[in-house]
Amino acid sequence: MSGFESEIQLQDRNMRTLTKRILMTLLLPFAATSKLNASPEEDAKAVAALDTKYQAAVKTNDATDMDQILGDDFVLVTGRGDVFSKADLIDSARKKEATYERQEEEAGTQRVRVWGDTAVVTALLWIKSVQAGKLADYKLWFSDTYVRTPTGWRYVFGQTSLPLPKAEFK
Repeated sequence: MSGFESEIQLQDRNMRTLTKRILMTLLLPFAATSKLNASPEEDAKAVAALDTKYQAAVKTNDATDMDQILGDDFVLVTGRGDVFSKADLIDSARKKEATYERQEEEAGTQRVRVWGDTAVVTALLWIKSVQAGKLADYKLWFSDTYVRTPTGWRYVFGQTSLPLPKAEFK
């Protein structure tokens, strides 16, 4: 093969690579925005599933799933006024500071409201765990706020009630 033929093959390969890159650049935004055009009902289902997945990740101390779901600027405010960041929750999961028997939303209590690129999940959560050698068994209400990002829905803010009195949850 002459030097001229190999140069033509190289140019041809470079042109194919450039064409692929151009197509990816043009088509990728359409692929990403297809979910941006989801109906409010589809968004509500997606956020409901994501919030359920988050509760399961907390229960199993799955720091990887928690990291993917939580927004980088995430904040949780508890009913007692304690404030936790994404780093706080991920660190706690990695250290397995709590062992959960239960960390689930009570069936039928989850409600998702969607307003454009923002969604709020409310539900009754039952927590049964051991943390620092202490048993915890209580229910509380929470509101979790999700926002749509270019990479999908992210959980950015959570707020919980105080634990409910035992008489209110049997």
